[in-house]
Amino acid sequence: MTDHADVIVVGAGLAGLAATYELTRAGRRVIVVDQENEANLGGQAFWSLGGLFFVNSPEQRRMGIKDSHELALADWLGSAGFDRDREDHWPRRWAHAYVDFAAGEKRSYLYGLGLRVTPMVGWAERGAGTATGHGNSVPRFHLTWGTGPEVVRVFREPVLAAAGRGLVTFRHRHRVDEVIVENGAAVGVRGTVLVPSAEPRGVASSRAAAGGFELRAQAVVVTSGGIGGDHRLVRESWPVERLGPAPESMITGVPAYVDGRMLGIAESAGASIVNRDRMWHYTEGIKNWDPIWPDHAIRIIPGPSSLWLDATGKRLPAPLFPGHDTLGTLRHILGTGHDHTWFLLTRAIVEKEFALSGSEQNPDITGKDWKLVMARVRKGAPGPVRAFLDHGEDFVVRRTLRELVDGMNAIVPGPALDLAAVERQVVARDREVGNAYSKDLQLMTVNNARSYWPDRLTRVAKPHRLLDPAHGPLIAVRLRVLTRKTLGGLETTLDSQVVRPDGEVFDGLYAAGEAAGFGGGGVHGYNALEGTFLGGCVFSGRAAGRALARSLA
Repeated sequence: MTDHADVIVVGAGLAGLAATYELTRAGRRVIVVDQENEANLGGQAFWSLGGLFFVNSPEQRRMGIKDSHELALADWLGSAGFDRDREDHWPRRWAHAYVDFAAGEKRSYLYGLGLRVTPMVGWAERGAGTATGHGNSVPRFHLTWGTGPEVVRVFREPVLAAAGRGLVTFRHRHRVDEVIVENGAAVGVRGTVLVPSAEPRGVASSRAAAGGFELRAQAVVVTSGGIGGDHRLVRESWPVERLGPAPESMITGVPAYVDGRMLGIAESAGASIVNRDRMWHYTEGIKNWDPIWPDHAIRIIPGPSSLWLDATGKRLPAPLFPGHDTLGTLRHILGTGHDHTWFLLTRAIVEKEFALSGSEQNPDITGKDWKLVMARVRKGAPGPVRAFLDHGEDFVVRRTLRELVDGMNAIVPGPALDLAAVERQVVARDREVGNAYSKDLQLMTVNNARSYWPDRLTRVAKPHRLLDPAHGPLIAVRLRVLTRKTLGGLETTLDSQVVRPDGEVFDGLYAAGEAAGFGGGGVHGYNALEGTFLGGCVFSGRAAGRALARSLA
């Protein structure tokens, strides 16, 4: 089968929709090619919590947050740690451009499409403990009202409307196997038509072939995502020298179609891939008791109060506290020689501080139901958290510490935790709670978080003794490494045009979203500040669409 258009967009996720939206605004004809069925339009973004990184927003100002472009850029560069002359050339430029966007027109651009955010600004990835290093100095995590499905909707609807006008053609169940290059320029794609699939969104689908196809256009935009669904590719790119050996076992935070195939296909066509060893995986993963995709994992988004123990029962060192330094914590955990850790907490902490990643785990915000949202400030855990307490294989709930440690030992083959060693750490921590101040850095962090009144109201439990039965029962949660984001990728200019290994632009080939390391081949550098992934898809997809709208004949 052969077809023609102005542009072919490979991947129907958020970056692909953003690029297509901008192209159709300019009247360009687009073919969107995706290996999944139409139920998966919007891709991985649909499953996200919908966090967005804004700088000096009205929501921040109403919360009393003093943010600025200067502070955000310092945080970004301190977190990114760019240190590669060749591979970080374009990522550095993208970092400056993205912070400009986040502090400038990003909010008005999305608001113009109909997107809204909740009034409370979250404080994610609080950092490694210094003013110059990794982390957000202030809260910047703006939660979309409607979560990931709403971010998808504001681009999906105008793209579908453009399809109704004949500007967009969808080729679902079309898997690209080759970028067609003629006279040094990308002019189309070839691939396999997969058998029809009626599987619901996110469920793994058949890869059986039903035929072939060829599509031609003036340009090709690769927006096919990263490698997080393929543990083999994750292990091949794992930065052993920086993080230590890859975990023996990991659980999966993305659908199976996040398979990284197009990265290798684009590279075979002549594209440059940079920073492939940079990646973003979470340490607070739990098995989903009601899975959608294979080995489906959920991330706990914790408040700062849980006592974090390694697999042997030792407390993680400062400043590796919940919600602070994702990759620093990952590096420490892998250095222990074990793949899992433990949160130890109370019912009072889980009710106040536990949130779960994913649109499907937050039906109140996803469904735009203020009545359900207000239930979060009342006593009791949110419904999805209660379901994990009742059904999750990683949760242990007991009345006494002895019973809790016995339960923890019962769900892992080893190493066995020693009750006396765990008790010494819990008792030492509890001694520090008696005053409003402490030498315990984690309790200092808790008090700092509670000085931000939205956290005190909705997110951070009042300090209390873990062994106080009034706040019980005790809870332990086994945590594992959850695969998620690719921070490196196809090297691109600020117009999202792919670069060749010699530094020259690749005529006709563009890339956006996670496939491009969210811009340039690694806009985040070594660390992400959170709320930056969806925005990176929008920004880089928009850049590709606008550049092509200007330049095409």
